[in-house]
Amino acid sequence: MAAVTTSPEVTGVDTQQRTGRVTKVVRAIRELPLIPLAVLIFLLVIPAIFANQLAPHNQRIGVLDDAKLPPFWVSESFESRTVVQRADKDRLDVEIGLTNARRKVERGEATILSGGEDGTVDPGDTLRFQANKGGSMEYPLGTDKQGRDILSRIMHGARISLMVSSLAILLGGGLGTLLGMLAAYRGGKTDAIIMRIVDIKLAFPSILLALVLVAAIGAGFTTVIVVIAVLLWARYARVVRGEALAIKQQDFIDRARVSGASNSRIMMRHIFPNLVNTVVVLATLEVGHVIILESTLSFLGAGIPAPTPAWGVMVADGRDLITTAWWIFLFPCLAIVLTVLSMNLLGDWLRDKLDPKLRNV
Repeated sequence: MAAVTTSPEVTGVDTQQRTGRVTKVVRAIRELPLIPLAVLIFLLVIPAIFANQLAPHNQRIGVLDDAKLPPFWVSESFESRTVVQRADKDRLDVEIGLTNARRKVERGEATILSGGEDGTVDPGDTLRFQANKGGSMEYPLGTDKQGRDILSRIMHGARISLMVSSLAILLGGGLGTLLGMLAAYRGGKTDAIIMRIVDIKLAFPSILLALVLVAAIGAGFTTVIVVIAVLLWARYARVVRGEALAIKQQDFIDRARVSGASNSRIMMRHIFPNLVNTVVVLATLEVGHVIILESTLSFLGAGIPAPTPAWGVMVADGRDLITTAWWIFLFPCLAIVLTVLSMNLLGDWLRDKLDPKLRNV
């Protein structure tokens, strides 16, 4: 049987094609916003999906003996005070009253550093206190004032943020997109009425309107989603209306009318597909806005009720302990900042890729 031979020209063409495909893949990967994607995947998506499996502790129940433990890299610290008969309130950082000193030694909360030869605490002795407990890997990011693990609560808080943003954008974005298309296509009184409602809605401060709605309906997970959806729909309606007005003037819309297509078919089969890119970019940019709104409402006590570990609730729990237990306040704030910043960067990248006006800039 004769052997099949391949010409060098064919082999060279195949090699060039494979090289070209690899080059395109590498170029596409390099163009991706890798850092924002990595932050969103590891800070928001994975914790939200696998919080029950990844969280090291219960997010609702804490151990009071472990309250306000610092992160693992913070070591324990000690301080000393001089025992006096009666401590001056302006010198409590260096002095301690005799009665209080004896009580702390009996409880094992302090040791006699100097003096106390007879085994008792007397004025003039120096006591050594544990000023701050050290952190450990059992609680990598520390604990709050109720002894609950900060890392576990941040993971479960990511689930709350992802669910609220997804449902609120789906509800508010869907309503706004529908009303925006309807206003642009129908025009006339329909357009005027919808746009005046949009103007009235946008004239109200978002947080004030949200607080009023929460006060009228009552705080809760469903309430937060409905309130944020009410705050979002007007933005979608205005942006979609502007895009739909331009699409409405295209020739293929006129041909669809001539062919006998109904108004609903023209809107859903011809106008809406050309709005998808705009809606997707707007939805991506609105995720950060929704997370800020949800966190703000939770911080003010009008959002997700405690003990559900929403990020805004965690920030509110730590606002009075910034100087003594800074980690309770800091890590939820970092989670909010990194998530919102990453979503905004991803939205800008999508806009540059999907907007034909910016694609060749």
